[in-house]
Amino acid sequence: MSDTKIARKTKIGSVISNKMDKSVVVQVDRRIRHKLYGKYMSRRVKYMADDPNNVCNIGDVVLIEECRPLSKNKRWRVRSVVEQAV
Repeated sequence: MSDTKIARKTKIGSVISNKMDKSVVVQVDRRIRHKLYGKYMSRRVKYMADDPNNVCNIGDVVLIEECRPLSKNKRWRVRSVVEQAV
């Protein structure tokens, strides 16, 4: 057997809530094309992510990666802060 690692899914989004201890809510925006009409539409998804050092603030752009289930709703972990909020 080879020793290859499976790449984890990553997403970039902005922090919309950091009221919890060691957790943040990240909103990921994406644009999709309508199958029939071809118009571009915006879609938003909110993910709860683990932030063990409480470094994220509201408005930060963060990179989150998939991980094992950490709680009822947490399946993502903050890998890095891409851009700090002003």
